[in-house]
Amino acid sequence: MSAHELSMHLMREREMLELLLFKLDVQQMLLATGRTRWIPQTVSEIERVLAAIPVTALTRDTLVVAVADEWGVPDATTLRELIDAAPSCAWREVLSGHLEAMLGLAAEIGELKKLNEQRLRTALRVTQETIAGLGVPTGEYDQSGDVVRDGSGSRLLDTKV
Repeated sequence: MSAHELSMHLMREREMLELLLFKLDVQQMLLATGRTRWIPQTVSEIERVLAAIPVTALTRDTLVVAVADEWGVPDATTLRELIDAAPSCAWREVLSGHLEAMLGLAAEIGELKKLNEQRLRTALRVTQETIAGLGVPTGEYDQSGDVVRDGSGSRLLDTKV
């Protein structure tokens, strides 16, 4: 095992996090535009990426421990500890860059996840209110789920079919 292998693995892990961020971003755009037809596919794609993360994390942890042993610091069991124990500034810089990038991606993923969950809850609520109000005017909603017009105007669903 070498530090180079660890660095390459960290790059692949970053790419996986970027893919997850992309999938969440696509889901967010679909939700924002009301194009919910493809939501099940985005959920499936997100779940596939999420399923691969534990294996990737375990591989990273194994590589970190192996590199720590090579560098003579067997007590370094996390990437942060390995960075602190790196034998050269170059490796500290490279590994720190990977860690900072992954932490940034994780923060973005967390924010987008919250936004998507909120929009999904809103879409569910609007759908439930629409179904419950068939025959009763329910109004129109904006992208955030707020009522923008009462139900006295035209309707999206024709209940006289």
